[in-house]
Amino acid sequence: MGASEKRTFSLPTEQSKFIDDLVATGSYATGSEVVRAGLRALQERDAAVERWLREEVVPVATAMMADPGRAIPAKQVFDEIRSLHDQRMRASRGAV
Repeated sequence: MGASEKRTFSLPTEQSKFIDDLVATGSYATGSEVVRAGLRALQERDAAVERWLREEVVPVATAMMADPGRAIPAKQVFDEIRSLHDQRMRASRGAV
């Protein structure tokens, strides 16, 4: 690990207990390791969101702006979702 900086943070009791439990069970050696793992997870999640926006959302938005006729009206989308949900609910009731 590279250079470290000491920081002090206040946490809610529930989060503090969670860290203590992870250390007590041996999942992590120290509370600092738990916090570092959590920060790495946040960095990975943020990077994944950035990739998704850049690689999937932006191209679709650009294509929709270039050809708005490709759009599906919101009412149609929600009607289809409601219909699918109703079908699944009926099927799950019949399977019980």
